[in-house]
Amino acid sequence: MSYRKRTALALATAVAGSVVLITAPAAQASVVDVNYNCKTPIGAKSAVSPIDIKAVKSGSSYNVTMSFQKGVSSSPVALGAGAMNPSALINLGGADKGTIAVKGPANTAEIPANSPIKISDLSGTYVPKANGKVTLTAGVLTIKALGTVTTCTASNSPGPSLELDVTGAAGSGGSGGSSGSGSSGGSTGGGAPAALPKTGPLDSAVALGTLGGTVVLVGAAGVLWLTRRNQRA
Repeated sequence: MSYRKRTALALATAVAGSVVLITAPAAQASVVDVNYNCKTPIGAKSAVSPIDIKAVKSGSSYNVTMSFQKGVSSSPVALGAGAMNPSALINLGGADKGTIAVKGPANTAEIPANSPIKISDLSGTYVPKANGKVTLTAGVLTIKALGTVTTCTASNSPGPSLELDVTGAAGSGGSGGSSGSGSSGGSTGGGAPAALPKTGPLDSAVALGTLGGTVVLVGAAGVLWLTRRNQRA
């Protein structure tokens, strides 16, 4: 291979590598063991399940999925198909605060009695309200089955399962911006009311003056054209 071809190949590889680095998503994910303490209708239960949280950007929001790799809690009686409905909260930390509500479909197959309840994937939508790095951590898990409610909370202070570098909506979370523009002309605003568009006689005079100037220019152009034409004749 000639020197010129080797140089071109090296440059192409470097450019391709830089493109990969630029387009790589700014997210860090890890599977975290969560020790759930569950308050059930028949007493306290506990179980450890590795939790995985993923987020896929969709416009200005994220589609979030929370996955359980092991079952949690159990039921003393068999749960028929469709009898169990799970939901959970994901805690936000870092640049953004609050929770993300996620839920999943009911069980499609019967869950035998006294066996760990496998939670289906839970999904929800996260709309950033701030700019910066935001962490997503497993929160409270709720299981509804046969008219009963089981609440499971993490007892081991688990670390974040996902970290995102997000950009919030323009003007969100601030005291200015949209709130200031909405108070123009109102009695509650501290500043002077915004000036309204002027539509009175002054504007009409300006418009007529402009129109008159245009007519004068057109007339002058006509005279000049006629003068030149007479000279040529």
